[in-house]
Amino acid sequence: MNKADLVKGRVAVAMSGGVDSSVAAALLVRQGYQVFGVTMHLMTEIETEIEPHHHPCCRTEDVNDAAQVCHRLGIPHYVLNFEPLFKEYVINPFYAEYARGRTPNPCLACNREMKFHFLLNKMRALGADYLATGHYACVDAIGGGHHLLKGIDPAKDQSYVLYMLGEQELSRLLLPVGRYTKTEVRRLAAEFGLPVSTKPDSQEICFLPDGDYRPYLEAGFTSSPGDIVDTDGHVLGRHKGIAFYTIGQRRGMGLSSSHPLYVLEIEAANNRLVVGPEGGLYSNCLQASAISWVSGEAPLPGNKIWARIRYHSPESPATIRTEGDTALVHFDQPQRAIAPGQAVVFYEGDVVLGGGTIDSIVKDTPRERIRKVPVVTAGP
Repeated sequence: MNKADLVKGRVAVAMSGGVDSSVAAALLVRQGYQVFGVTMHLMTEIETEIEPHHHPCCRTEDVNDAAQVCHRLGIPHYVLNFEPLFKEYVINPFYAEYARGRTPNPCLACNREMKFHFLLNKMRALGADYLATGHYACVDAIGGGHHLLKGIDPAKDQSYVLYMLGEQELSRLLLPVGRYTKTEVRRLAAEFGLPVSTKPDSQEICFLPDGDYRPYLEAGFTSSPGDIVDTDGHVLGRHKGIAFYTIGQRRGMGLSSSHPLYVLEIEAANNRLVVGPEGGLYSNCLQASAISWVSGEAPLPGNKIWARIRYHSPESPATIRTEGDTALVHFDQPQRAIAPGQAVVFYEGDVVLGGGTIDSIVKDTPRERIRKVPVVTAGP
């Protein structure tokens, strides 16, 4: 059997210059795929001082690292200019969501739009059979369909940010590092002789050089100060603009109180913050929109469902009632600091069922008052 007989297909690997995508490319080369690396140029680098512990991606040196890895593996490397698209589909919505008093997760928008729409379509046009990334998650073909599963390393699992993928995308997606732990990935990087084997992981939001979003927002639009009120509507102070606050925030409000006060609600229409004691942060119900299901269909009533309200939060059993692409999600146990703009993602064991965008917190809503159908009930 000659080498050509071993080639399984042509794969474009989205390479950020980090260790995960680099090992993904190396594994695919070893497995016999015809591999080439692609790095998305997303934004012009901003000259600024970066904290030693902070390692953003999307820098010139990351592009160079990706190129060096490809040279080491003996595969082609291409750089695609997606800067205008990144601004339109990731950065501008990031501004807009904060201006509405919401807390966006730009990694979700980047995955949905940049990687699994524009990049995936571009790779198909270039003749690639598959797109591969360095995400810690798994794709399994079961019963004639494709399923999205958690990565085996619970500390690195990234299935939360991939919930929007459907059958069409999963059938063309390879996630080589999802079945390894981070420690194993770094060991593999060293074994492959990759120059990024000891490179630190990127942190926080990639386009924020120092990890702080507030100065970035200040440069993007003019804020409008407004009132800070308690739950009874009494004015306690003034805020500098709702975009600079998030649900659950405690510091930075300039208030003096005998007990800690937290941001409980951001009222964009009234341009005010509602603050109160920590107990007010807990709610057992939320409204979500733009719901999508990996399989294309909502789970059957009676399935045991768990839901996660932010990337690093634990999953919690919940009852889901859907209508079209909206859902009411009722948790068995109250959740702390549910933030509109974040994603709620649904699981059945290790399988990702789907998810959507949190629109609002629904206060004091017992199960029997949620009347939309069908019903998907959680179980312990």
